Amino acid sequence: MKTECIGDAIKVNGQEYPCTVSLAMDLVGGKWKAVILYHLKEREKRYSELRREMPDITEMTLSLQLKQLEKDGLISRNVFGEKPPIKVTYQLTDFGQTFRPVLEALVSWGNAIAEEKGEFITRT
Repeated sequence: MKTECIGDAIKVNGQEYPCTVSLAMDLVGGKWKAVILYHLKEREKRYSELRREMPDITEMTLSLQLKQLEKDGLISRNVFGEKPPIKVTYQLTDFGQTFRPVLEALVSWGNAIAEEKGEFITRT
């Protein structure tokens, strides 16, 4: 029997999931979580850097997604300084680093789709 089918459900951090795919998608699913993780895969970044690299995301959505990714242990939030202006950076945790092969597969698949069915454009 496959690992994901051993029981009737999976329980992680007090939450039940019907299968391991459901668990994984809860952690990284949605429009922005994987994109945020992609932008953090090489190095830590400040909030403003992430906003520049993802101009279509709203500030509220970015803030909420960063909090959720931090809560789930995929990223860490590092605060430097005690009084404004403080410096805050985000980076992948060791657990977040385990998602890198999935990100690389998504990038390769997205590139193949773009090359076959679309085109790369440059905005000025």
